[in-house]
Amino acid sequence: QVQLVESGGGLVQAGGSLRLSCSASKSILDINVMAWYRQAPEKQRELVARITRGGNTNYADSVKGRFTISIDNAKNTLYLQMNKLKPEDTAVYYCTTPRDGWGQGTQVTVSS
Repeated sequence: QVQLVESGGGLVQAGGSLRLSCSASKSILDINVMAWYRQAPEKQRELVARITRGGNTNYADSVKGRFTISIDNAKNTLYLQMNKLKPEDTAVYYCTTPRDGWGQGTQVTVSS
């Protein structure tokens, strides 16, 4: 069974940056779309960013201009570069693909 493992979360001050990684246990070359979601306490899980195999990207309005999603096919890894972080970005971040399901999540906490 293919696994997705997120890493890179942590505690950061507002205005800071983090880069999240999502490593797949097998090649991601056959995956058409990969995405990052997040879930804050007592809120529904929401889409943060999505990227297709062709490189097309979509972002939630709340993160546009601050977050960048990317893929390294050679490393079977999905990234989320998060800049200018805000306290409202605090959540557990999950990566997902239609093939592999969900990772276990990584906590991001932004202090004011």
